[in-house]
Amino acid sequence: MKKLIYLLLIAISWPSLAARQFDIEVILFKRNIDPAQVSEAWPDQQQPVNMKGTVSFDDESLLASKDISLMLPEQYQLTPQYNKLKGHAGFTPLAHFGWRQGDLSKAAAPKFHLTAGKDYSPQYLADGTSKAALSREAISPQPELPAVAESETVMTTDGMPVTTEVPAVAPEPPLYELEGNIRVYVQHYLFTETSLDLREPGRREVIVGAEPIDLETDLLAEDSNVQVGHLQEVKKKVEVEEFLKSYRFEQQRKMRSGETHYLDHPLMGMVIQIRRVEE
Repeated sequence: MKKLIYLLLIAISWPSLAARQFDIEVILFKRNIDPAQVSEAWPDQQQPVNMKGTVSFDDESLLASKDISLMLPEQYQLTPQYNKLKGHAGFTPLAHFGWRQGDLSKAAAPKFHLTAGKDYSPQYLADGTSKAALSREAISPQPELPAVAESETVMTTDGMPVTTEVPAVAPEPPLYELEGNIRVYVQHYLFTETSLDLREPGRREVIVGAEPIDLETDLLAEDSNVQVGHLQEVKKKVEVEEFLKSYRFEQQRKMRSGETHYLDHPLMGMVIQIRRVEE
């Protein structure tokens, strides 16, 4: 009998639990500071953020299938914080957005693809290489996307028109100042997972004119004529080049409904608030 009552209580309470809805509001901003002035080291090259399985806020069919809706600006409650950041000389807000979703588990909650800020694709390649530097070296950058063929009609010597396929350079994808993903899910508590790259123009030193040496092949081979002893010191030629560097912002945070959280980074930050919707 007790077991039956317990099961009935679970059955009664289950619809109210399943009906929970949350408003998630996010502000992303960067600090107006030269990364070189920060006493922290970041790699010049790193693997891009893993975007596998991410979805866009523009994917209306997916949002509808998961009962997710975008918030309108008049529904925002962090506007005073956004305006304060916008009016401060030390910060630049990059994005302010929000959405409503249900009580979704980690497996069910979508991982949203985020982009914000400037588009650096006219100045840089996807790997951060400066297009201006390539132009000065008379090197033509290869397009990131496969070429799209276009039709062109030409006249043959006998006066007959012939249509041929002429490769056309496809437009390059945008290279945003801020790009990454965010996911909010429920696993006993509310959790926020964020992985973002902030791209900033910078300068780096590169060694030029140095050929790699295989010590085992070039120095230790029996037929090698390289003398190991008394090697003359070779000075490396170092040049400084412009490039677009990525700075990783990666955090996971356990949260409580209704609290405003600030996720910090030396070069950027995120303000997030998750509010339970009261029916």
